[in-house]
Amino acid sequence: MRKYIYIGIGGFLGAISRYLLKALPLWDYNHLFPLNTLIINVSGSLLLAFVYTAAFDFLKLDEDVRLGVGTGFIGAYTTFSTMCRETFVLFSGGRYFYAVSYAVVSAALGLGAAFLGAFLAEKAAMAPDEEQGGDGTEIETESEVE
Repeated sequence: MRKYIYIGIGGFLGAISRYLLKALPLWDYNHLFPLNTLIINVSGSLLLAFVYTAAFDFLKLDEDVRLGVGTGFIGAYTTFSTMCRETFVLFSGGRYFYAVSYAVVSAALGLGAAFLGAFLAEKAAMAPDEEQGGDGTEIETESEVE
């Protein structure tokens, strides 16, 4: 039962976040290029890869928390179906170049963001602690030297 609560809370927050970002007047594209949806999906791809890489590989987060963040928040935040609908609307309006460009750019940037998110999570996990040198060896403090 707990996992459903986490998914529900994450889904609520993700849907509200998407709604707020979708409503921002980022650029007047006159329905030629849905920039808001692109930003939502690319940032969601980066966030999902970062969180899941960190959660599974390094943080060992509770399964319910992972479901709340991944399935709940990011699942509600990102919107593949809206991207497909917007591409269809562009096609059906005769804006073939914009439709193809939007689909290709969405896929390319989404995959790139996912790779970047995983890379950043791995780098964050490998960052040396303050008590260690750049090579992972412990640094002697002044009190240990005496």
